[in-house]
Amino acid sequence: MSIKIIESIADIAETQWNALAGNNPFLSYAFLRALQESGCASARTGWEVQFLTVWQDNILAGAMPIYRKYHSFGEFVFDWAWADAYQQHGLNYYPKLLCAIPFTPITGTRLLATAPEIRTQLIRYALQMAQESGVSSLHCLFPDENQALEMQQEGMMLRRGVQFHWQNPGYATFDDYLTSLRQEKRKKIKHERRKVKEANISFNRIRGNEISEAQWNFFYQCYTRTHSQYNSPPSLNFNFFKNIGTAMPENILLIIALRNGKQIASALNFFNTDVLYGRSWGTLEYHPGLHFEACYYQAIEFCIEHKITIFEGGAQGEHKLARGFLPVTTWSAHWLAHPQFSQAVEDYLKRETGNITQYVDELNDSNPFKHKQPVGLK
Repeated sequence: MSIKIIESIADIAETQWNALAGNNPFLSYAFLRALQESGCASARTGWEVQFLTVWQDNILAGAMPIYRKYHSFGEFVFDWAWADAYQQHGLNYYPKLLCAIPFTPITGTRLLATAPEIRTQLIRYALQMAQESGVSSLHCLFPDENQALEMQQEGMMLRRGVQFHWQNPGYATFDDYLTSLRQEKRKKIKHERRKVKEANISFNRIRGNEISEAQWNFFYQCYTRTHSQYNSPPSLNFNFFKNIGTAMPENILLIIALRNGKQIASALNFFNTDVLYGRSWGTLEYHPGLHFEACYYQAIEFCIEHKITIFEGGAQGEHKLARGFLPVTTWSAHWLAHPQFSQAVEDYLKRETGNITQYVDELNDSNPFKHKQPVGLK
């Protein structure tokens, strides 16, 4: 068994990587390579690829997508306060090591391995890598719960977060879903959908292979315009979207809104057989209810039609609860080299966990379903 630090995913055979990655589209070779080769996640943008790999007889047996980071943008687990505390004490928080999918707050495998003992070795090698490279810390964002607990067993601190996911128990139609909601929630959704229809707005749902270059151009126009409105430079460039459109069309759903036949908004989603992931959206015009229709209701209809059981609508967003998205726990794992700061962060995380538990209890009181579905930390 040998350990290698890989600075380009192109140095790994696609079939070997995907054999470990499973069916999560964001862990796929195509997605990670597009991020790197488009320059979106590269040393130039503060995402220096340092993939940790384990090899057995020239076969990839384990991997962690690790980046040497020089900032905390594009992570969705906020450690800005930790960085500020380091700076106030004359210490460097950056660079740090980050195991994550850039710009993607999606829970999934972070320890890609053929056997449990290799997962353990990956964690230990990653910690050793952090210690020997002199970085301030090692972080792993959005691992699944089992892998988060494995990281805790090796000495990393766990942090909880909350997202809102829609669950499909087997609805036959969108009306079945509406019927399961309490009257005031059902009425609100019908009102929002009616407003969009009255504005003469219709929608096309286009699968990856059917998306034309003109439609990709339109989506990117919407994407960059919306980022500009919020003074937020877009993290992903057109080459990235063009690359994934070519490399992984079977995982892509593009929703385009048209008003009187003219394209006005679009929403990009990824999916596999089990989960739909809402990712990016943008609009050229404002209309009441347009965001909810393009980003949520059209996607829910797609899930029902294709028997997809979970729809992850993205990070944060309490407004999703009223539309049938229930809170679920997300995880991250952290190790800090500085002993005093490590203890301070550990104390903080204990208090934060209590606050999150209270927060989810409050969400329980706003369950939108007539017959309450399970809500809370899982």
